[in-house]
Amino acid sequence: MKFNELRKDYLLDRWVVIATERSRRPTDFAKKKREKAKAGVCPLCPGNEHMTPPAVLVYLKSGRKIRKAKDENGFRHKNWVIRCVPNLYPAFTPPKQKTSKKGTAKHEGLAAAVGHHEVLVESPRHNEHPADAKIQQLTYVINAYRDRLKELASKPYVKYVSIFRNHGLEAGASLSHAHSQIIATPFVPSLVQKELKASRKFWKILETKQKMRLLQHHRKRKERPKTYFGKLQFCRFCSLGKCQPNGILDFPQKTRNIALRYATKQGRDFSSNLKNMS
Repeated sequence: MKFNELRKDYLLDRWVVIATERSRRPTDFAKKKREKAKAGVCPLCPGNEHMTPPAVLVYLKSGRKIRKAKDENGFRHKNWVIRCVPNLYPAFTPPKQKTSKKGTAKHEGLAAAVGHHEVLVESPRHNEHPADAKIQQLTYVINAYRDRLKELASKPYVKYVSIFRNHGLEAGASLSHAHSQIIATPFVPSLVQKELKASRKFWKILETKQKMRLLQHHRKRKERPKTYFGKLQFCRFCSLGKCQPNGILDFPQKTRNIALRYATKQGRDFSSNLKNMS
């Protein structure tokens, strides 16, 4: 029997064991057929805006340009291309009065889940997921991510903003309409803290940009990861040391330590990468 392989995950400064033979082990659990979200009236479709809380951000077409607005005084905007609303069943909720990080803690080991939980409707078309969407629509999505990130990051009690997307009932998506979720928390998750710590360590030791060293490391190996340079603004590759199979990393060619500094051209290129990856 040949040995399994240990690979270094440089983003978390840890070792990962790759045991491909374990996928062949027998199991008593039969695979169930993929379930779809129950069909019915979709609260995220145009015409049903009254079924959601007032939008905190709406993209409206104004000629060839986009006008940004939000729902106010009971009014719901129609004919939108992007719509972002508070989640009806939030994990984190905004404070009722002005507060800081210290104001959220009740005592050691217990704190109020102060923050934000939003749903970003990616398209007025129900099934326009990234693989089927036009590049321009995906660019609107990326720009809306950035707008909400900028707004939420300005809150004194917000320390971390997570933008994520579930696809399908098995992944946790209760609605089939194309949408993402945005969560703002009063703390930085421990995994992200480890990534930051490992990145700083890697940067300091090698005295160069981490992404370039990481790419060079992969290129020297005989078993090379899949690396894509389709768009000049970004580089994408499948790291050899990731715990999750088919995990894809997207790095900007020009170093940016925060997404708010991405230029318009980078936003379009990232949208193209997102479509090709879907």
